[in-house]
Amino acid sequence: MKESLSSRAEELRKQLEHHEYLYYVLDQPEISDAEFDRLMRDLRELEESHPELRTPDSPTQRVGGQPREGFVKVPHSSPMLSLDNALNEGELRDFDGRVRGLLKSQDYQYVAELKLDGLSMAAHYNGAQFRQAVTRGDGRVGEDVTENARTIRSLPLRIRKSPAGAAPFEVRGEVVMQRRSFERLNQERERAGLAVFANPRNAAAGALRALDPSITAARQLDYFSYFLLEDGRPHFDSHWKSLEALAAAGFKVNPHRRKCANLDELLEFIREWETKRDDLPYETDGVVAKIDSVPQQEALGWTAKAPRWAIAFKYPPRQASTILENIEVQVGRTGALTPVAHLKPVSLSGVTVSRATLHNEDEIARLGVEIGDTVLVERSGDVIPKIVRVVEHGAHRRPFRIPKACPVCGGHIVREEGEAASRCVNTNCPARLRESLLHFASRGVMDIDGMGDALVDQLLSRGLVHNIADLYSLTVDQLLELERMGKKSATKVIHNVDASRAQPLARVLNGLGIPFVGERTAQFLANHFGDLDAIAAASPDILQEVNEIGPKVADSICEFFSEQRNRDLIERLRAAGLRFTGPKQERQEGPLNGLTFVLTGTLPTLKREDAKQRIEAAGGKVTGSVTGKTNYVVAGEDAGSKLDKAHALNIAILDEAGLLNMLDSQAEG
Repeated sequence: MKESLSSRAEELRKQLEHHEYLYYVLDQPEISDAEFDRLMRDLRELEESHPELRTPDSPTQRVGGQPREGFVKVPHSSPMLSLDNALNEGELRDFDGRVRGLLKSQDYQYVAELKLDGLSMAAHYNGAQFRQAVTRGDGRVGEDVTENARTIRSLPLRIRKSPAGAAPFEVRGEVVMQRRSFERLNQERERAGLAVFANPRNAAAGALRALDPSITAARQLDYFSYFLLEDGRPHFDSHWKSLEALAAAGFKVNPHRRKCANLDELLEFIREWETKRDDLPYETDGVVAKIDSVPQQEALGWTAKAPRWAIAFKYPPRQASTILENIEVQVGRTGALTPVAHLKPVSLSGVTVSRATLHNEDEIARLGVEIGDTVLVERSGDVIPKIVRVVEHGAHRRPFRIPKACPVCGGHIVREEGEAASRCVNTNCPARLRESLLHFASRGVMDIDGMGDALVDQLLSRGLVHNIADLYSLTVDQLLELERMGKKSATKVIHNVDASRAQPLARVLNGLGIPFVGERTAQFLANHFGDLDAIAAASPDILQEVNEIGPKVADSICEFFSEQRNRDLIERLRAAGLRFTGPKQERQEGPLNGLTFVLTGTLPTLKREDAKQRIEAAGGKVTGSVTGKTNYVVAGEDAGSKLDKAHALNIAILDEAGLLNMLDSQAEG
């Protein structure tokens, strides 16, 4: 009896896996939805009656378990690097020329694939069974989203034959949301009075990181595979072979791919899909070209950010004309006033656009745009809407002026000399406080999961927080008084607030909201000083000794710490137990120790980041502005004002060849 039940369960699993593959991978269903649901119900009832028959890779286990508290960080087997972009045929020809030069007399061919507008994810398998899924993260460390990935029907939980034999293997690919799912999701959110998502990629990213897997399942995500790795390296010696093996194993591989014997064939593929991409059920904004031969890929190598054997060709942004109906002002966490255009809704590559940023007063003046004008709108990178130019003046157009008082608090508005943005000077402005709290709690800063828009709005309306330090005085009982906040959710939020006390110094610095101090600058400051009090006490000259910090940023830091209210806030955060110290990162020892360089203009062969890394690897320091402490200015084409200042200060000037000679001679010495 038990053997017959076990056989029945296995047979049902095989049928369901077969039909999932036909429906979600091949888009060729053989049975109706009702028949599929009946098979699933039969298997679920059998497993519930006999739990010992349930397997981890059963189709019934795609959605299950309780919402998690957070995500575990997982290092990648090898870096998940981004790709360099080519924005036109000339840049693509330059890329091909570099490949040809590096490979010398070798023949090579490309594999062309559509560039999907999604987010990267690595799926790990032990033999035939799915084991773990990890987001790209920062390229070196991602987040474990295994339970959420299980809900993606086009990602197999079990495969009939491993493409890598008996060895564990890894499949890298793109998580996307199809257009019809995106449109349905936004319609549901509109009906519920919730903010809509700007594009399918944002919706997919939010779904994959949802704490509750049932939310991910409801978003109906899709997964296209494009890399097959073993121990972090390609399993086959050809990228095309990897794609074919993945497809044969049951993974969803984009069928719109082509082997291209040369650049002309690659360009033919690119031109073909620029006109056909609107017919696809998902967003694509370009074509990815990869050298097919893995040995040639390894010979070409990588930069710090991207492989030299692959490039993403980006299609020109989509554009459409519409009417600028109004301009409103938003107030950010630093008090900056940002004009936002309200547009007559217009469709751009499958997405309805009704808002676009106008950045600041100077941008409005440059465009010459007024309310009532017909404007040309584009989605930059097919995602972010912006106004390109005025198409036609409106019959009753009227100019926009930045208000003299803050539209939120009525506070005084100022625009400092040299600044593009006007600012509300009231540090207690509710709009500034709201954005400051959201920034402080965001994932890349203090990572207080659950502290989103809705909760922050309630905390402010109830008067429970007046600055970021008040977050550390909140209690579970206070949160229980808020709408839609149960005991479990309240406890989780307070737990996450407490856990944020352990965040490193760089994140605390970033969270303070010092103008011009973001994630990168905060990390440089933390590495250099290792102590918040030392940063607060530093003079502008001392601050400019830090990598990439010039006079403008240094003055902003000093001004922040000179304000008594900010110093009081620092003391409250200290009392709350936040980390104000961290390990100092000593400068790399090398032959260029003690020398400071400034890079300006476009160098003939080196990218600025490559030149910077080579200088720093030799012990030198690269800063962003020319001062009396600069030893060398490395100047390329279109060097601009930094070169003029170097001449004025009588600072030594190098071209790229001079820099390379210095690096080579120092290395030999």
